[in-house]
Amino acid sequence: MRPNRLRELLKAGKPSVGTHIHISWPSVVELVGMSGHFDYVEFVAEYAPYDLYALENIGRAIDLYGMSGMMKIEQQPRTYWAIRAIGSGIQNCLFADVRTVEDAVECVRSVRAETPTTGGIHGVGARRDCGFGAEAGSQAWVQALEDSVVALMIEKKEAVENLEAILSVKGIDMVQFGPADYSVSMGLAGQRGHPAVKEAEEYVIQTALKKGIQPRSECPVSEYERYLNMGVRHFCTGTDMATLRMWFNENGKRIREMLSGV
Repeated sequence: MRPNRLRELLKAGKPSVGTHIHISWPSVVELVGMSGHFDYVEFVAEYAPYDLYALENIGRAIDLYGMSGMMKIEQQPRTYWAIRAIGSGIQNCLFADVRTVEDAVECVRSVRAETPTTGGIHGVGARRDCGFGAEAGSQAWVQALEDSVVALMIEKKEAVENLEAILSVKGIDMVQFGPADYSVSMGLAGQRGHPAVKEAEEYVIQTALKKGIQPRSECPVSEYERYLNMGVRHFCTGTDMATLRMWFNENGKRIREMLSGV
């Protein structure tokens, strides 16, 4: 079973840095690894097209550079995608659209093995994570599932209202506030910077720290100092799609302006 770099950093109390990809072409993962600057890659599966072969190829590319992987799991079917992500070698899960304690329990149980002590529902499978069966059902496999990082998106009004209870669920490692979804659920669509949204974000961060759970931010690098001052030490920055969009917009405009007089 492979070591989980993100879990190792959490255990050591050290910061972590990840980046997002939407494109399932594994060479994009390799480009991230070649930089040498990132601890893990998050495949934002909630927003991207992909198939099960793509997940395994992402897992293989992650392995090449000693990084860890994370997959953003959409709200349904949580258990299926968590098991398939981990089975493909993407070791950690970020669950979207959590609203209640029951949601949080379901997320944790989908990742952990079904043993009397771990209480999960993740069954044994001959998948890539355990050498296609070589270590299936072993104690090392059970431990690897215990080491899988469970992160929750706190992005709904209901989740913020239930935050203390949600974060009391055993097995949650990280949380991230989602201002876009939260603003919509508050009737403030498009107002991510609204004072009520900022207040909720700070509440989520401080409550998580109080509970011994690490908050993560997706803020741009220019905003790191603000979050560092709030106690955040884990960041996932940038996306392939946003980088491409910015390049096309900026350089396409520049090229058109240069050619306008020709």
